[in-house]
Amino acid sequence: MAKASSPTDTGKQKVRSAEVGTDILKALAELSPSTSLSRLAEHVQMPASKVHRYLQALIASGFAEQDAATNHYGLGREALRVGLAALGSIDVLKVAAMPLSQLRDELNESCFIAVWGNQGATVVSIEPAVRAVTVVTQIGSVLPLLSSSTGLVFAAYLPERETQELRDRELAALQQTASDYHTLLAGIREKGLHHVHGLLMPGVDALSAPVFNAMGQIAAVMTVVGPTSIFHADEHGPAAQSLLTAARTVSWRMGYAGNPHCASTSSVSSSTSQSSS
Repeated sequence: MAKASSPTDTGKQKVRSAEVGTDILKALAELSPSTSLSRLAEHVQMPASKVHRYLQALIASGFAEQDAATNHYGLGREALRVGLAALGSIDVLKVAAMPLSQLRDELNESCFIAVWGNQGATVVSIEPAVRAVTVVTQIGSVLPLLSSSTGLVFAAYLPERETQELRDRELAALQQTASDYHTLLAGIREKGLHHVHGLLMPGVDALSAPVFNAMGQIAAVMTVVGPTSIFHADEHGPAAQSLLTAARTVSWRMGYAGNPHCASTSSVSSSTSQSSS
C-alpha cells in the first residue's frame, strides 16, 4: 500500500509548485509579448510537458493566455492587474532612501533626489555630507532647468511639452539661443549622467544621473554636490561610477529593465553646460 504524504511533504510540494509557476510567469514577461511552448521550455530549462501543465493552470487562473491563431503564450489579464497594482505602490522616495544614504556614506558629499514638479526640478530628499562645511540644498528648492545639472538631466529625458515653457523663459533671461541644445542633451543621454562646475553656485561641482520607472520614463534625478576643492565631478571618475550604480539600483527597484524613452526635444545652448547643481 502506498505511503500517504505527510503534511510537511505536501507543504513543500506546494511551495515548489508555486516557485515553478512564478518562474514561468517571469519567463513569459521576459519573452513578451508572446512565445512558443518550445522556446518557453528552453528558457526556463524544463521539459515542455511540465511547462504545458503549468501553463494550463495559469491560463485557468487568468495569469496567462494562448493565442488561438499562433498557439503562442503570453501574460493574461490577471498578471496585468497584479503588475499595475505593484507599480501603483512604488514610491521613488522610499525606494531611493537607502541607496541615497549609502551613496552619501561612500562619497561623504551631499546627495539629493529631485522630482519634476509644477515649477520644475524640485528637491524632495537630501542626505548632507558629514563634516563641518557642507553644500546643502533645501528640501522644496526648485532648481533651474538650464543652469543646473539636475535640470539638464530632466531636460534630456522629459518630453518637450513638459519643459518648453520653462526653457523658453530661462533662455530669454539668460539671453541665450537653442542652437546647441540637441548636441548637449544627446550627450547627456549617451553618457547617462551630467557634470557641471557651477555658475549658479560658484566653487561647487555637481554630478547628476537619471532614475527611471518601469515604463522607461524618468522618475527622478539623483545628484551629488560638493566644493570644487575636494569634490571632483569627473564623468569618468569613481564618484560618477558610484552615482551611476546608485541610480541604476533605484531604477531596477522601480521595475526598470530596458532603454529609457527619451522623448525630450527641449532646447538649451552649449554655454549652459557650465552650470551648477
